[in-house]
Amino acid sequence: MATKISAVLILGLTLSLAGAMAAQQKPEDIPDAPSATRPIPPPEPPSPRPGADDETQPDAPPADNSGAGVTTGSKELPRSAPDSASEKAGDKTEDKPAPPPMPPVRTVPAGSVPKDSETGQDLYTITVTKNLVLVPVTVADNQGRLVGGLLPKDFSVLESGQKQKLEFFTSDPFALSAAVVIDTGMPDVGLKKVQETLSALQGAFSQFDEVGIYTYSSTVGRVADFTGVGKQLTATLNQVKGYSGANNGPPVTSGPLGPQGPMINGHPLDIPVTPISTPPKVARVMNDAILLAARDLSKRDRARRKIIFIISDGREQGSTASYKDTLKVLLTQNITVYAVGVEGAAIPIYDRLQRIHLPKTGTALGYSDILPKYVNATGGGTMYAELAQADIERAYARAIGDARNQYTLGYSPKSGIGGYREIEVTVRRPDVKVYAKRGYYPLPTPR
Repeated sequence: MATKISAVLILGLTLSLAGAMAAQQKPEDIPDAPSATRPIPPPEPPSPRPGADDETQPDAPPADNSGAGVTTGSKELPRSAPDSASEKAGDKTEDKPAPPPMPPVRTVPAGSVPKDSETGQDLYTITVTKNLVLVPVTVADNQGRLVGGLLPKDFSVLESGQKQKLEFFTSDPFALSAAVVIDTGMPDVGLKKVQETLSALQGAFSQFDEVGIYTYSSTVGRVADFTGVGKQLTATLNQVKGYSGANNGPPVTSGPLGPQGPMINGHPLDIPVTPISTPPKVARVMNDAILLAARDLSKRDRARRKIIFIISDGREQGSTASYKDTLKVLLTQNITVYAVGVEGAAIPIYDRLQRIHLPKTGTALGYSDILPKYVNATGGGTMYAELAQADIERAYARAIGDARNQYTLGYSPKSGIGGYREIEVTVRRPDVKVYAKRGYYPLPTPR
């Protein structure tokens, strides 16, 4: 009986082991059955074959002609599975986006070229710079009042006798770059009178002007560089109000009040030899002052009108610079000189005295005709000879107003090199006076 039970147990264990081994073994040749959620992957051929897209896989669900796929129950079957080649191409497309398309190239019709927003010139136009000669012109009637309303056709400009074609014309007011030159070497009584008018001088300028202050006697001083009309200019003029002029009267070289001491019957006391007393050498360097102001003005903006405004009694003595060299700088830089003559320059016969050239050596007077010569040669400017304080203040307003409201003519000469060239400006209007510079020194054409 025990032997039978053992045999049955051995047989049962053997069958159990055989069943477990059969359950773990999976045949490799049997493919998985298709299902709704797991489509059959297509085989991967070694190379693409023509017409492969037309073949259908066995046991694959039929295609739906509507393009939406086939649904089984509540799940949708895709039409085809994406292959690995299309996936790689899609990845590359996402990594490197396609470049933007080239914009269409169109030609611009004639006359419709866009213009630059700042300069207003055509963007595709090549410009050539020419040497433009600007001529400020003042036109006044017989009473000295400015004549307005003139047009380009009313003016005629001759250079060396040849008529020039006007390429620029305006009557609009200009902002000024003004160098104010004050003679502090005049007698103290005259300088004090000028100092009382400096507030009116500042009031003659506008907020768009810039003013530099210079003084001169035996030397030249730049009191303040160019600055706008405001507190800084007021402080500078207040500083000039504290300056002192020369002693009044000629130097005393003899007599009871002379430097030789007391005398009795024409003989000096306690001095065996009569001393020789010479007057002190006085310098009034007007040329040097104008030259310094002109050089500083040459560095200012060319869009401004440049003037030198001189307040002096008209004396020149001992300058290093000559009148001829200084005038050349003024005409080259297109600078106009205005002047208010005070003291000796304001006497009624000064217009006749200015034609007399006094020797530079052997006298303390020097030149007396320099100031009106600068005004007349630079043209457009005016010299006002005033004695009273109120007249000097009115002269400031008139001179600055004339400088701001001049006509401005411009033309291009045939050549930008050469020496001095004469200019003549005429107006087709009777009973008027024309003030313009008589000539200029051309500069080389800028590049």
